[in-house]
Amino acid sequence: MNLCFSFLTSYQPTAASQDTSAADASHFTIRTAQVQDLASLAEVLTDSFHSRSGIMGWAYPVLRLGIYEDLRNRLRSTAPHYVCLVALAVMSGVGGTREELAGTVEIALRSPSSWQPRRSQYPYISNLAVSKSCRRRGVAKQLLLACEQTAVDWGFPDIYLHVLENNHQARQLYLKAGYQLHQIEPSYGAWLLGHPKRLLLQKHLSTTPNS
Repeated sequence: MNLCFSFLTSYQPTAASQDTSAADASHFTIRTAQVQDLASLAEVLTDSFHSRSGIMGWAYPVLRLGIYEDLRNRLRSTAPHYVCLVALAVMSGVGGTREELAGTVEIALRSPSSWQPRRSQYPYISNLAVSKSCRRRGVAKQLLLACEQTAVDWGFPDIYLHVLENNHQARQLYLKAGYQLHQIEPSYGAWLLGHPKRLLLQKHLSTTPNS
């Protein structure tokens, strides 16, 4: 399956991110991930979910290698209902145009947990990550929209994802995108150790064309 989506988003670069070749508009192209994307994908994912500083800084290269290998194995999968998407920012500047990997997300069918015996498989979003240089430009929103269109193409009326209850920025993003709380998942870690709870969010998808 070869998916390709294209979005045009205008933005004004902040002083911190602007340089002499920075553009004043980004054209985001979303397509399925390819083998040549692996190194960039591993870097974006590791940087998004793991810290480079403190005592864990020494483990960063090891974590990145593990993410690289896991993702490579998933990309090799022949499962009919698995897609890894990448967002590419086409940056226009004085020297011409260049592509930058702006973000990534995965969507697959998820099997119900043992405590959800009545639920059949459902489309599930995971590993949504955006490069630091491309944040606050609508990349995450466009990746979500691409996942939702994929779920509709697969014939499913709903889509799901998890978010931690203390990840307020992500929860706000999903709320604005139309996701609603479906379930607060039971967790011994949350009960005994005070870890944040995992919230399962759901969005009902319109299957009417152009709606």
